[in-house]
This record gives sequence, structure tokens and C-alpha cells, in this order.
Amino acid sequence: MERKEISKAVLKRLPGYLSYLKSIPDDTSPYISATFLANALGMGEVQVRKDLALVSDGGRPKIGYLRESLIEDISQFLGYDNTTDAILVGAGKLGQALLGYSGFAAYGLNILAAFDVNPVENQAEGRPIYPIEQLESYCRTNKVLMGIITVPGQYAQEVCDRLIACGIKAVWNFAPTHLDVPAGILVQNENMATSLAVLSMHLQAQMKDKK
Repeated sequence: MERKEISKAVLKRLPGYLSYLKSIPDDTSPYISATFLANALGMGEVQVRKDLALVSDGGRPKIGYLRESLIEDISQFLGYDNTTDAILVGAGKLGQALLGYSGFAAYGLNILAAFDVNPVENQAEGRPIYPIEQLESYCRTNKVLMGIITVPGQYAQEVCDRLIACGIKAVWNFAPTHLDVPAGILVQNENMATSLAVLSMHLQAQMKDKK
């Protein structure tokens, strides 16, 4: 189907749909409805139906979607069937944990290498770790467009500027700080403090309900 422009909110929901669809046992019905998916995920049926209509035209009234086809449609829309090469800056514990996560391949992400100001080792999980001085030449030689930042917050903006100067167009930021970037550069922040705050508020509300 023709690719449509969708909001970031929808983009954030699509991986959740995909994960659930892949978790369904093979011996169940090959079809799934938007109503069933919404109930399983605790979401609104109308919202789920609208989201799926943006990425797939395979839905049929009273039948639903062929599950395998819907998985393929969502995967293609999210670009999981295409491999995106990335580099990582900051080969500390978090950086090395990301290097060692094999699940990224299922989402089309391939971390080629890591860079650090003082690399203690020359590789992690089979991927090379280079001195930061080699960042520019490596990115240009390998035409890398995505950078992952796992350095302390006070160094993140400097690293981000350097990545952009190398031709990076998308930044996945794990540093606990806001990054200023030019128009046309996308930054996706992984804010652990925000996630923890949401969890904490939920727990507080649960405790109040029990009193």
C-alpha cells in the first residue's frame, strides 16, 4: 500500500502491536481483529483500528487481518526489513550492553562499531571499539547515518555536534540531557528518569487505593 505520513504517537504504538502479534502461538487462528488486538493490549478499539488502517489495507469486515500479512505490513512500514547501520559513542557499561543485545537485528539495526575517548578494550561482543579520533573518517567511509550516544550527560552535546558534522541524520540519545540539533536531524531520547517517574506514580496510586 502507499506509504502515509503518520504521527510519532502512532509510530510509538506500532512496535507494541508487532511484538504482540509475533507472540501469538502458531496453532491459534491465522486471523486477528482490531477488537481482539485492542482488548489484548488494553487499548481503545477505534484507535487500534485507525492505526492499523494507516499501515495495512488487508483488514476485512467480520474477519480481521491475516496475522502473518499484518506482521509483514507493520515490519515493512517501520523499515525493519531494511538494515540500518549505526555507530555508538561511549563504550562504558551501557554502551557495551547495547553492543551485546542481539535483538536489534530483528528491528533492522546493525551497530557496526563503538567509539570512546579511552577505549579499555579493542572490541566488545565481536564489534570493534575505536578511539574517538577515528569517528569522522569511519562514518564517512562507511556512510553511517545513525549515531547512538551513551556518554555522560555533560559530553553528549559535544558528541552530538561531532556526529552531525560526520553526516549523521538520526541520533538515539541515552544521555540524560537535551540535545540541540539543526532542522532535519532527528533525535530520539531514551529518558530513564521519565520512565521511572511514571512507574513510581503508578505504584503510589496503587498503594493509596489499598488504604
